[in-house]
Amino acid sequence: MHIHENRPGVLTALNQIFAEQGVNIAAQYLQTSARMGYVVIDIEADGDVAEKALLAMKAIPGTIRARLLY
Repeated sequence: MHIHENRPGVLTALNQIFAEQGVNIAAQYLQTSARMGYVVIDIEADGDVAEKALLAMKAIPGTIRARLLY
C-alpha cells in the first residue's frame, strides 16, 4: 500500500519500480482526493523482491507512507 500526495507522476513512478524488476502487477486499486491518494498493488513476487520494491516506493517524492500487506 502506498499513501502519497496527489501529484502528477506518482503512479508512473510506482509502476516503473515493478516494471524494472520484471514484476507482474496482478491488480491495482487507486483512490485520490484533492490533496492525497492511495494505491494498493497486488503483485506476483517473492519476499525479497517485495522488500526491495518497498524501499523504492518509500523513496518516491510525495510519499506519506508505504507498507507491505500480506
